[in-house]
Amino acid sequence: MKNDLDRLQGTWTVAALELDGQTMEAPGGASVVVEGSRFITTGMGSEYGGTIEVDPSAKPAHIDMKFDSGPEKGNTNFGIYELGKDSWKLCLATRGTTRPKTFASPAGSGIAVETLVRGKAAPKAKKTKVAEPSGPATEFEGDWKMLSGVMNGAAMDAATVAWVKRVTRGNQTSVIAGPQTMMKVEFTFDPATSPASIDYLNLHGPTKGKRQAGIYRFEGDVLTVCTGAPGAARPAEFESAPGDGRSLTVWKRI
Repeated sequence: MKNDLDRLQGTWTVAALELDGQTMEAPGGASVVVEGSRFITTGMGSEYGGTIEVDPSAKPAHIDMKFDSGPEKGNTNFGIYELGKDSWKLCLATRGTTRPKTFASPAGSGIAVETLVRGKAAPKAKKTKVAEPSGPATEFEGDWKMLSGVMNGAAMDAATVAWVKRVTRGNQTSVIAGPQTMMKVEFTFDPATSPASIDYLNLHGPTKGKRQAGIYRFEGDVLTVCTGAPGAARPAEFESAPGDGRSLTVWKRI
């Protein structure tokens, strides 16, 4: 009778993905290949590799993914899993050492829930929607890569940060993670205030139509933005603490 590691052998395609409470479109062509106790993950922004340890006797079954190559080299993701005939449900803590107990990904938790199906899928030929030009260019104009992010006091893991970019055209900005548009806003700003202020009108997703107040600063080609939750007061400092609903992000112009 095959054990779970035997059943995991081969190529698995990511069919569904949820991270930090956000349901994301599965990246086209993203896959995990398992050979023996080794795995390689591709199509998720970077290539990752390492070893797998499973404990099917635990309830739910435990999995440890120990990275020895890629951006997560030296880290271990602790998780749980369920195996079907041709499906693999995986729930991983992308930071910290606390193993998830259920297949859930609360906001700010750093937990990823993936559903994978056996076999290789062809990459999706899909264009990512970015902000359309609207109004004159500002100092925010252009493409930016994320350097760091803190959401509601929880730091984003390096693997997720490497996947995120910011695109600004005129008075519209989109924040994109892989193929998924996470945020699209129309903004106004006032550099004369101290600190400089920025206001968003959300155009996309569950916060569509809601407004957010924030602050920003430029340091050369690096932009730091701190925004409150929709409807909350404008932050006075560049910080995000647990429970305050703020996001603190740092970007570098590409």
